[in-house]
Amino acid sequence: MDPKIKNILEWIYCVIIAIVLALLFRFFIGTPTIVKQVSMFPTLEQNQRLWLNRWGRTTHTLPKRGEIITFEEPTKISYTEADINLNYPVAQFKERQGWDWFVNNFLEMGEKRSYIKRVIALPGEHMQIKDGKVYIDDKELDEDYLQPGVVTDVENTGFSDIIVPDNCVFAMGDNRTRSTDCRSFGCIPLEKIESTVAFRFWPFDKFGGID
Repeated sequence: MDPKIKNILEWIYCVIIAIVLALLFRFFIGTPTIVKQVSMFPTLEQNQRLWLNRWGRTTHTLPKRGEIITFEEPTKISYTEADINLNYPVAQFKERQGWDWFVNNFLEMGEKRSYIKRVIALPGEHMQIKDGKVYIDDKELDEDYLQPGVVTDVENTGFSDIIVPDNCVFAMGDNRTRSTDCRSFGCIPLEKIESTVAFRFWPFDKFGGID
């Protein structure tokens, strides 16, 4: 083989290997992201840069209450009263297989879209939203990360009084009046949780962990 061709092929192999390793790291370990919406204000603001920890997805570990997670956008984000199944209040997702799964979840391309919210309730807990506040097993949840005067409510039809199913979490945005979250579409199953927010790295004056 011509030495020049061999050298080109070696470079191509190196580039392919580097790309594969980068994709594997992003899927199983972690990746950076940019905050694009206002649903987590004031905790997170638009255009801030975060590092996402994806090890929980790799090890199939449920996040803890208070952790900020990302998850795939559900296919149905609003329900009528007749649609809601309070015996199984879990969000609906498109079933992806083969190449469609690879492009959406591994390459994160195409119609891929994720939400970022805070875990409020865990499996087996009775979550209620009433009088503008959140109650877990009949005890008011202390949410010191919210702005003063924030009211938690459910507009029209939603999930406001449920038992969180096994291997699921109930999550909401901190900016309650500007957040489409589990109040609208139900709980998030473990297999749809993509990551937890590890830390913020931009802007530099806010570098560090996030409460």
